[in-house]
Amino acid sequence: MANPHHPVCRLCRREGVKLFLKGEKCVTKCTLDRRNMTPPGQHGMARRRKVSDYGIQLRAKQRARRLYGVLETQFRHYFEKAERSQGVTGTVLLQNLERRLDNVVYRLGFAASRPEARQLVSHRHFSVNGRTVNIPSYQVRPGDVVAVREKSRKAQPIDNAQALIQGRPVPDWLILDADALKGTVQRLPERTEMDAIIDEQLIVEFYSR
Repeated sequence: MANPHHPVCRLCRREGVKLFLKGEKCVTKCTLDRRNMTPPGQHGMARRRKVSDYGIQLRAKQRARRLYGVLETQFRHYFEKAERSQGVTGTVLLQNLERRLDNVVYRLGFAASRPEARQLVSHRHFSVNGRTVNIPSYQVRPGDVVAVREKSRKAQPIDNAQALIQGRPVPDWLILDADALKGTVQRLPERTEMDAIIDEQLIVEFYSR
């Protein structure tokens, strides 16, 4: 899942929502817009049975996992960590996913999509508090400064993403310095600042069976 070898548009069609896995193409050339959100496969148009409670919970979990590009085992670890933490389990789970370095890079507008952000982080284009970090799952904390490395400022993917940043506002829990190509994590994100297409309560119910 982290590096899918199949058309990622199938994932959006399977979940029935745009996951924005291809950046600008998801806005201008989205498959969902042409296929009326039918599931992938030759039987996508066929009538399907009523979905069980388990099926609804599974889809909610898969949707969140695919949105953030996290493998199954890794996603379970995020849930178990959230379950041990203080606070509402579902909200803490989403906060931990939002605090991934690749997601923060995407939220700041330094990448057109989360898959691209993950690749840029892996290729050592970013630093956290002045130290190069190439681990996409690295958890940032309030007060951390995420910046484009000096020698990476002219990288084409970053230039392209910066041209698109006007159409994607930066959430209030992050502070962007566009001129210096850096951003600061000022606090943990609130639930209203995270993706509304995720139903975290269904995810909690899935793992609590």
